[in-house]
Amino acid sequence: MQCPVFIHQCSSLFVGFHLIPRVSSIVPESCLLIVVGLLVGGLIKMVGEDPPVLESKIFFFYLLPPIILDAGYFMPIRQFTENLGTILMFAVVGTLWNSFFVGGLLYGVCQLEGHKLAYVDLLSCLLFGSIISAVDPVAVLAVFEEIHINELLHILVFGESLLNDAVTVVLYHLFEEYSSVGSITFMDVFLGIVCFLVVSLGGIVVGAIYGILAAFTSRFTSHTRVIEPLFVFVYSYMAYLSAEVFHLSGIMALIACGAVMRPYVEANISHKSHTTIKYFLKMWSSVSDTLIFIFLGVSTVAGPHQWNWTFVVATVIFCLVARVLGVVGLTFVINKFRIVKLTSKDQFIIAYGGLRGAIAFSLVYLLNPKHFPMRNMFLTAIITVIFFTVFVQGMTIRPLVDLLAVKKKQETKRSINEEIHTQFLDHLLTGIEDICGHYGHHHWKDKLNRFNKKYVKKCLIAGERSKEPQLIAFYHKMEMKQAIELVESGGGAKLPSALPSTVSMQNIQPKKPSQDRALPQLSKAREEEIRKILRTNLQRTRQRLRSYNRHTLIADPYEDGWNEMLLKRKKMKELEKKLSTDCLCSICSVPDRFPPTDPQAWGLKSVTESIPTIKVDLASPQSPESVNVVDEFSKKGSQPKEEEGGLTMKVPSPAKQRKDKTPDEEPQQRLMRCLSDPGPAAEEEDEDEPFLP
Repeated sequence: MQCPVFIHQCSSLFVGFHLIPRVSSIVPESCLLIVVGLLVGGLIKMVGEDPPVLESKIFFFYLLPPIILDAGYFMPIRQFTENLGTILMFAVVGTLWNSFFVGGLLYGVCQLEGHKLAYVDLLSCLLFGSIISAVDPVAVLAVFEEIHINELLHILVFGESLLNDAVTVVLYHLFEEYSSVGSITFMDVFLGIVCFLVVSLGGIVVGAIYGILAAFTSRFTSHTRVIEPLFVFVYSYMAYLSAEVFHLSGIMALIACGAVMRPYVEANISHKSHTTIKYFLKMWSSVSDTLIFIFLGVSTVAGPHQWNWTFVVATVIFCLVARVLGVVGLTFVINKFRIVKLTSKDQFIIAYGGLRGAIAFSLVYLLNPKHFPMRNMFLTAIITVIFFTVFVQGMTIRPLVDLLAVKKKQETKRSINEEIHTQFLDHLLTGIEDICGHYGHHHWKDKLNRFNKKYVKKCLIAGERSKEPQLIAFYHKMEMKQAIELVESGGGAKLPSALPSTVSMQNIQPKKPSQDRALPQLSKAREEEIRKILRTNLQRTRQRLRSYNRHTLIADPYEDGWNEMLLKRKKMKELEKKLSTDCLCSICSVPDRFPPTDPQAWGLKSVTESIPTIKVDLASPQSPESVNVVDEFSKKGSQPKEEEGGLTMKVPSPAKQRKDKTPDEEPQQRLMRCLSDPGPAAEEEDEDEPFLP
């Protein structure tokens, strides 16, 4: 009688919540579901019946696996692997810090007199700290998907909530066992560290094994497409159960199983099976998420509580302080090794997004009241922390993100150009690491991709899809997605049931030629002529343009002659430049530039007898063709005499020069004298009289 009424009320309130945009933009969906649970629990209690309580077995075996499988199957692997070191720091070191910080301070509070908490021992406080310190993936998904935070912050917080399960499970079982024993030795601590490694790595190995089995099974389901989604769900659930049987991390097993099987399963199954898996997982995880938060509200009304103001308030404050200090301290260390640093805004969102949820509630509910008499007080404190994080932090994180102008997720579709550049950068960084001799994550990623392509794909993918390059597979995937979106948008085309992998958008909706513009009609003779011209020219182009290969280059017979001609031309230009420089470098007026201090220091030689006479065309004195040697030492043996001061020449008086020269002859003689006079030799200078420019 209660179940149909309960489902009807939940569905009606859920639909009404999404029909009112003002409410949905302020209040998160998880808060509404908890309120619905509180109302339903109150109504059941008013009727006189006991409200149902969220049992731990129901939570861990039926409600939690769909949410984790959906997160692991559709997880962005590239972003997760690139930030794996940061995620592990927050998940492992951060969870350990929160556990011991909160547990130790709570033990100190319990030892204070007057609070009636003296019966709470240290191991019980550390056990409670390990339960309350873990970030809940269900609460994080419920809040972060609504605010559309950017991919980096989302994968950091959500990845931390997934991977801290191993730490929480190990600490929970360790402190539970230590509480019954009563004493701890160094060997117990060492075994606890080994247990953590076994639980985390063992869960990953179990999940990877079942993922490989699911991929191998999907290789042989081409004739029975109906059961393809069934294998995905069955193998995933078997991985979770197998990990829980051996007390390993079931969450790590589900994540590993979904991440390993997805690329191979999607290459083998049909498109209809892929659609079934996608929507069934989303529906299944949404139903589980709804039931978890509703049962939290119902269990709050029904469960036994023991309220202690000191313990509850101290728990909330210590959780907030430990989260902030842990994020700030770990980020200070992480930023020393990250290329993209985490800013102060990012640190605030990471610290503020550490939400608690139903996992902590279920773990406390599993405690035995005989060994832990304070179980009801722990349960009340954890429900208070869950309500505080979900209501206060969940409702205020959206306006804080808008106030701080934190970058949000951009809904952009990946293109072939982006995929090509991404692969190019991966190969480039791998080559740089090989050259530098540094084996970073790009090097090992390339090794893993080569091993996957060479061996794993051939065993797990059927047909020719195993040899298909990654770009071609991505192109086919994009075409299929665009075709489906076109059909769903009412493009007027019907998608065939068995669409081949080489589908093109032109086959789905061909472009209709415009009716206003008529295409020219060509005769068959004209078409044949055009084909002949194109065939001939294209054949010549292929013969002329050979592909380049530095190992098989053929010497060009015209290359030597062409190089020789270029060298000759270069030599001629150098010769012309040298002649022009030799002729024009001494264009100066020696008496004007160097006024003689001693008139006897210069002597005028005969220009025609001792110095070559050069006639220069005044129109273009720089042209080498206009230079003509007229007389070069016409008298044999009449070499120019060198004196101690170098070449000397007597400078005639200005009056005599003006008298002997006509106005037309003066510029020409002056230019001839400047071109032929190299100037005085500066080898020896008079020490008594300094040189004055």
